Amino acid sequence: MEFSSQRLTLRLFQSNDLEDVYDIYKDEETCRYLLHDNWTTENMHENFNEKVRNTLLEKGSTLNLAVVNNKKVIGDLTVWYTDMKDTVEIGYCFSPQAAGKGYATEAVSLLLNKLFNEWNVHRVQANMDARNTLSQKVCERVGMRKEAHFIKDFWNKNEWTDSFVYGMLHSEWENNN
Repeated sequence: MEFSSQRLTLRLFQSNDLEDVYDIYKDEETCRYLLHDNWTTENMHENFNEKVRNTLLEKGSTLNLAVVNNKKVIGDLTVWYTDMKDTVEIGYCFSPQAAGKGYATEAVSLLLNKLFNEWNVHRVQANMDARNTLSQKVCERVGMRKEAHFIKDFWNKNEWTDSFVYGMLHSEWENNN
């Protein structure tokens, strides 16, 4: 599985991507709003191998895609089906060095196009820590709408946090693209 734009290629993770991916997830600030802590040399192989194994988008599995620019992995897209019919949730994380160049918006747009037009998904949603303003901006740039703001609904990293839910329907994607 591989698809691309002029600047980016989205593909399954490969064993030689380990160092690039570790560079993304070893950063504490990058992992601040994620569900896991930053990677260490002790857990990087285990964490990375899970990404390599996540190769299918079907009920009960997760798909991880490497976002590649100039042969370097600069980001990670994750997709999984929710319990609702034809609905997926997406997550994404990018290298701090990739920030401000539009790569996240471009990669998420590529993924949305694939989900809606080839995999015939009905709805895509993204749940995030409400403090994660960069993630919110990506959702808004690709045309997702903020659907919910939950107050202190999620316990993560020893604190209650607010959550935002963004969503988009297949019909909305078609109307805007």
